[in-house]
Amino acid sequence: MKQHFPLKNVQQEKRIYRNRIFISVGIVAFFLLLLIVRYAYLQIANYETFSTASDQNRIRLQPLPPARGYIYDRNGILLADNYPVFSATMSRADVQDIASTVQRLTPLLSLSDDDIDRFNARIKTSKKTERVALKLNLTETDIAKFSEVKFQFPGVNIETQMTRYYPHGELFAHVIGYVGRINDKELKEIDKDLYAGTNLIGKIGVEKSYEDLLHGVPGNESVEADAHGNVLRNLGRKDPVRGNDLYLSIDYGLQVVATEQLVGHRGAIVAMNPRTGEILALVSSPSFNPNLFVTGISHTDYSALRDNLDQPLYNRAVQGAYPPGSTIKPMFGLGGIHYGYVDWATAISDPGYFTLPGDSHRFRDHKKSGHGTVNMHKAQVVSCDTYFYVLSYRMGIEKMNAWMRQFGFGEKTGVDLPSESTGLYPNPEWKMRTRKSKWLKGETISVSIGQGAFTATPLQLGMATAIIANQGAHITPHVLRESHGAKPYTVHNAPDGKIQFNGKPEDWIKMRDVMVDVVQSGTGRGIRTPLYQIAGKTGTAQVKSIAQGKRYNESLLTERQLDHGLFVGFAPAENPEIAIAVVWENGRHGGSAAQLARPIFDYWLLKSKKNPILPANHQMSGGLMTAGIKPGELPNDVGAATTATTSTNTAQPVSPPPIAAAPQLVESD
Repeated sequence: MKQHFPLKNVQQEKRIYRNRIFISVGIVAFFLLLLIVRYAYLQIANYETFSTASDQNRIRLQPLPPARGYIYDRNGILLADNYPVFSATMSRADVQDIASTVQRLTPLLSLSDDDIDRFNARIKTSKKTERVALKLNLTETDIAKFSEVKFQFPGVNIETQMTRYYPHGELFAHVIGYVGRINDKELKEIDKDLYAGTNLIGKIGVEKSYEDLLHGVPGNESVEADAHGNVLRNLGRKDPVRGNDLYLSIDYGLQVVATEQLVGHRGAIVAMNPRTGEILALVSSPSFNPNLFVTGISHTDYSALRDNLDQPLYNRAVQGAYPPGSTIKPMFGLGGIHYGYVDWATAISDPGYFTLPGDSHRFRDHKKSGHGTVNMHKAQVVSCDTYFYVLSYRMGIEKMNAWMRQFGFGEKTGVDLPSESTGLYPNPEWKMRTRKSKWLKGETISVSIGQGAFTATPLQLGMATAIIANQGAHITPHVLRESHGAKPYTVHNAPDGKIQFNGKPEDWIKMRDVMVDVVQSGTGRGIRTPLYQIAGKTGTAQVKSIAQGKRYNESLLTERQLDHGLFVGFAPAENPEIAIAVVWENGRHGGSAAQLARPIFDYWLLKSKKNPILPANHQMSGGLMTAGIKPGELPNDVGAATTATTSTNTAQPVSPPPIAAAPQLVESD
């Protein structure tokens, strides 16, 4: 009989259903318990941690850039000021699409390609919350345009930032230099934490040399901000440390007088204290307005400066390499005494030329008929070239090189200004290395009178003159006198060595007396004065070479082919307070350059203490009321007679002699 099986087992289905229910409830209970544990972990065990993390979504640490240190002259006259300008800023934390924002702001704020490139380079390396300047020195028009549509640019703010302002414009441009926007190369080298929030860095001059002192240390503040970066409240603050204030050795009045002597001419003047090495005045003419560079110079302005034949951007005092001419004869003469080749009684007969043995070429003296019998004293006073031709033939270039380098020729002086030139004191090794040829004896003869390949900077000439004034004590020129601020810095204001000299101490005094006679009765007699004694030496450096047997014909030369005029000297001769080096490009002869030095001596020795030249009272020093004005548009007190006043009356400028009129009673050298 066939067996029947039920199709449905009710009891078994009930059991399976119950098992499924229990399993589902268990899973749900498990995950619910896990959720409760996780919640307890977050809300109880780690409440403080995550509460702080939550606050940090709206609390940020903003850098506070330090104020740049001020720069003063030796008497406390302000030379570099801080000035407020309006800037457009943003950060990566507040602006999601930076590229699009910049693109939309370009026509609104008249952004240049340079502005955009600098911003992009800086924003990529900045911290997420650091606000980076898109454009500095916004005008009132720019601010008004942006204010109308600010709601379209969340996270973009207009802020007031401090920038640099140089109230005396061109007067100190080659000494102080200027600051400028941080470029890509500098961005890779600087400490980004140290420069957080800072857009400017020293480019040249004192601003660059003492960047570490002037910059200071940034601070920071903790602020609560909304989603667009707007500050709601301040939570804490660490104040920045302002940069050191620098007091330079430069004297404002002396700088004005020195600058006036080169108005309309190309050249350089360096004046220093021979006892300490302090530079009292440093002028390179022509100069430029450094305010144009602070917030970004226009292509038009920069092209005008760059393409100018007179090269106003070129610091002639520190970088200019000129043939020193006869100004080096006192140093060279002491070298002959040092090696024993000559003494004060050694005399030669000067026929007006010198020839090397076996050679017909004549090395001419500036006086065609010669000076007759000449000793060391007379050779310096009348600037007899032949005497030094003979001395150089006896000494040789190697010993000449070793001796003259002690005075700083062919090497950097160590001045605290960047980009100093070494000049060149040639020797056989240099010629073989650079020109792949042997040294010729005739080249030694040319070097002896500061010609040939021999070049020196006005600063080197000033230092060498100061060493003679110090009777062999070596000094290092410097422009920093004092530093006041959080960062300690000591300045060495004293001689730092001694020239190795085998002669007698009185030889230095005799050479000083010789230089006095140069001014009293020799080639520099056009500047003699009964009020004090000047020790000096004139020099003339050829620009256009003259063929053998030909005469120098000034009428056939262009203005830029005329000889350079040079002068070095110190005063008062017996107790020197100032040493001066003057280079007048195409000034025709050393007597002309000496004329430029006389007003500088007069001011420093006779007027600086009793009747000093001071800046005009209307000098601006910045302030919020003038924010938004470009520093380049501010008035400059450039030291002209119309803007400079003395303590009692208006300063009278000393006009340089016209190039067409030679001073009276002056010989060619």
